[in-house]
Amino acid sequence: MRRAEVVAALDAEVAVAAPVLSGISAAAARRSTRCSPWGVLALAVHTAGALVRVCDALDGPRPPAARVSVLGYFRPDARFSPEVDARRISDAAEAADHADPGEPGRALERTWRDLRPRVEAEPRGSVVRTRHGDAMALEDFLLTRVVELVVHGLDLADALEHEAWTAPPALEAVADLLLPAGTGGLEMSTLEAVRAATGRALPSGPGPDALENAGVCFPALG
Repeated sequence: MRRAEVVAALDAEVAVAAPVLSGISAAAARRSTRCSPWGVLALAVHTAGALVRVCDALDGPRPPAARVSVLGYFRPDARFSPEVDARRISDAAEAADHADPGEPGRALERTWRDLRPRVEAEPRGSVVRTRHGDAMALEDFLLTRVVELVVHGLDLADALEHEAWTAPPALEAVADLLLPAGTGGLEMSTLEAVRAATGRALPSGPGPDALENAGVCFPALG
């Protein structure tokens, strides 16, 4: 994916997500989510932190060449071990204890406003190392951030009983990644197909066999 395309996807997703997250009420912040044990506020903190990981990667040592693809980043290895999961859960929960309900939305907007020019200034062919040790092309790592924002945006929207706010450019970027053959064989919308591919299908969604036959790629998600 070209950098301009992934930046446009992030532009669009932050633009729709930040206002909703900034407006979370104290009561809504305490709602549970499918990402147990996180409630809405902790999950919003985790989601906003997805872009902070890019800042960390840009500030860190750079590997000489990319070795890991976007789907490779979402592989089920030690990054989803009980120890890593426990740290991921506790970090977001601790931050939520010190945040007001609207802070994750404001943080998401601030982070992207500062990060966007840094990303655009990076030379062509830039490679970064993720916190998991993956050497990735900058564009590929940015696309993992689109996936995080879209997927957890669905989690938050469902918990808040809010219509999914996923922006079309971000949704299409995730769909192109996870549904390389398109949605024709599934007879469903792109949003429904992305839900199904990420384990967030609505009760009327297709079964595993139908998804597999349609060539869906299933990422490992925390």
